[in-house]
Amino acid sequence: MSATLDPYAALAPTSPRQFLYGLNPLAKVAGVLPAIALLVFVRDLATPLAFLGLSYALLLVGARLTRRTALILFAALPLGILVIGLGFSLWVDAALVGSTAPALRIGGWTLYSGALAIGFATSLRLGAIVALALVGGLTTTGPDLVRASVQQLRVPYRIGYTALAAFRFVPRFGYELSVIRAAHRVRGHHGGRGPFARIARGWGYIVPLLAGAIRHAERVALAMDSRAFGAHPTRTERHLVPFRRRDTVFVLLLVAASAAVFAAFFPWQL
Repeated sequence: MSATLDPYAALAPTSPRQFLYGLNPLAKVAGVLPAIALLVFVRDLATPLAFLGLSYALLLVGARLTRRTALILFAALPLGILVIGLGFSLWVDAALVGSTAPALRIGGWTLYSGALAIGFATSLRLGAIVALALVGGLTTTGPDLVRASVQQLRVPYRIGYTALAAFRFVPRFGYELSVIRAAHRVRGHHGGRGPFARIARGWGYIVPLLAGAIRHAERVALAMDSRAFGAHPTRTERHLVPFRRRDTVFVLLLVAASAAVFAAFFPWQL
């Protein structure tokens, strides 16, 4: 297969720090899906911590550590786990954990260590699921995922590319909204300050935003019609997204690592 038809040839990993970008998007989904499905049913602390470590190791070794990636991994995700863990700990019925040691007392209210264990077991489980999803989410683009779904999963291209076109409306709306706001500022349509003035300005953005969305939808529809989109049951792909031997190896290794973690901790014995 030539490099012209295979965009993944240009993304072939030249160092171990970027190998995730050269994998098929479906391989990254298939590798983490069994672990995500089983993590829903675990109740201990060690198993989700192990999967958090596995996910971080994969991302730190196989992905580029950009500022956005660093903020997600080292700020947003740990903070979310901490907040959710504390929140769930406060919701636990004290009667269920009254036999455990008190962790905090404020007047007549007591926070038990059992409540903290239950709360952080839940938050770590959610954090591990999110971290595993980020293995593919941070290293895969939407078009590549659609191409792989059409080529390997035989998803009808009418569904895949229509969904992708709809998804791309979101950043387009953001751009249109910024243009409308700039136009209003240029014309001096500030409307004053305060919450009511902000609400009034928001209502003023709705009509031009809808008009811009309709114009953009018409252009997209005309472009798709001019390319005979939907005229035939299949469509020739300009870029192929192959499922290679390294994708199979990645899936097998990740499934084996997940099985080893579950076998080592066996969280269902609790």
